[in-house]
Amino acid sequence: MAGKDRSDKCSFCGREKREVNLLIAGIDGHICDRCAEQAHSIIQEEIKKDSSFDLDGAKLLKPKEIKEFLDQYVIGQDQAKKILSVSVYNHYKRLTQPFDDDETEIEKSNIILVGETGTGKTLLARTIAKMLHVPFTIVDATVLTEAGYVGEDIESLLTRLLQAADYNVEAAERGIVFVDEIDKIARKSDNPSITRDVSGEGVQQGLLKLLEGSIVNVPPQGGRKHPEQKLIPVDTKNILFICGGAFDGIERKIANRLNTKVIGYSAAKETQRIERENLLQYIAPQDLKSFGLIPEIIGRLPVLVHLDPLDEDALRRILTEPKNSVIKQYKKLFQIDDIKLDFDEEALQYIVEKAVEFKLGARGLRSICESIMNDAMFDSPSEKIEELKITREYAEEKLVRSSIQRLKAG
Repeated sequence: MAGKDRSDKCSFCGREKREVNLLIAGIDGHICDRCAEQAHSIIQEEIKKDSSFDLDGAKLLKPKEIKEFLDQYVIGQDQAKKILSVSVYNHYKRLTQPFDDDETEIEKSNIILVGETGTGKTLLARTIAKMLHVPFTIVDATVLTEAGYVGEDIESLLTRLLQAADYNVEAAERGIVFVDEIDKIARKSDNPSITRDVSGEGVQQGLLKLLEGSIVNVPPQGGRKHPEQKLIPVDTKNILFICGGAFDGIERKIANRLNTKVIGYSAAKETQRIERENLLQYIAPQDLKSFGLIPEIIGRLPVLVHLDPLDEDALRRILTEPKNSVIKQYKKLFQIDDIKLDFDEEALQYIVEKAVEFKLGARGLRSICESIMNDAMFDSPSEKIEELKITREYAEEKLVRSSIQRLKAG
């Protein structure tokens, strides 16, 4: 009788079979559904503690090594990569130092990237996060508004970082947040606070506490805060914020400051044109202030990095050289269907020429290739072919027939 009683009880909590919903039998014992659920929760907690986001155990690369890693994925932008490598190295070196009584406290250096669309701002931030193996999230600043208005609260930046870190708060507090389209929250007027600017200056004011480092109560599931919601405190003093924006038209601000003319005349016309393309290299914090960023937020983004416009040579290299280049991706797609894909040199040059013409930067390369390759990707899997070669004539024919041709600059 005693043996029967033991077989009808959970070996962990001692509950009898009639007291639980399910009793699972093993070789030498039983486990009830409640204990199984509790065991699952314990395992999940242990997995979070042993998270793969391990900065203390990871080897921090030197600035030259960081740049070499970036070179594998990002073509050109050598100056930007050098500045980013040093900033990231100093930031995480600061975190790995043990606390001492020295009065010298190293402050974090948040970064702002300024460059035309398609020059690699997001790619640089994403590649750095991949190398460091820390939680990383991209947030679009255009959807942010002041608390109480339609849109997302500022704290949603940290909600997404928590989600990327599998809700491991310690890992999230050492992560990277990339705030894209930071130029879209520029102040709409030179005179502050004449009207309520809930998606411009108001968002900049809200970002200040995150950038400088403070403890922020974050709703774990996002959305609006309310009194009954459980909030997670997150300390932002060790989170690296990288802000990026195109700042379209800031060249005029730079030109005015340098007392130069954007449009040249007579014999100096060619020189002035080249100078105009390179005006971004002279960008300074006062230009960001003229554009509409408030001085307080500029002060909390001390590392100002410009990205050069991409020329034909850079676009040609981007097309084929990086580890995840567009052409390598297409070759991989066709290889899965046992089809060998090849591109003529002239076809690649035609794609680059069109990307320059459409003024879409590196992002435009993918759109142009999609328009050229769509018919081939539709027909090839059904046809018994072993090899496909893309020529300039084929690329021209397909692109002329596609709707992307309407993007041609006037």
